[in-house]
Amino acid sequence: MSNTQQSLTLQDIYQFFQAPPVIFLNQELTVCYVLSVLLSKGESYGAELVQKLRDDHVGYRLSDTILQSSIRFLEREGMVVSYWKKPAKRGRPRRIYQVVSEKQQKAQDLAQLWRDYIENKSSILSQFSD
Repeated sequence: MSNTQQSLTLQDIYQFFQAPPVIFLNQELTVCYVLSVLLSKGESYGAELVQKLRDDHVGYRLSDTILQSSIRFLEREGMVVSYWKKPAKRGRPRRIYQVVSEKQQKAQDLAQLWRDYIENKSSILSQFSD
């Protein structure tokens, strides 16, 4: 190790877990996350899904590209349908997504994977919050 490199300390490790870097969801997580939101809210649109993740799960982010490819996947699988809806107030129409009623059980199963993932991550991180 050269003199210009800084040595890792135990404090560095604890600080990392107290303020971990932002995690961008991959497509597998995004599919499950989207289903969990749609099941709980009934329907949603893209920007709302992104904002809800930021608000509800600090430290997690969702790129527009992954979100759109995940929604297209869900539509191809026949799990999600979409339609255009004009907001009650001013604004342009939004593409709204909702779970197909015949796919509710499969959607519940996948949404549970998201909830389990978040719960497991939270319990691991809470060990370091002393």
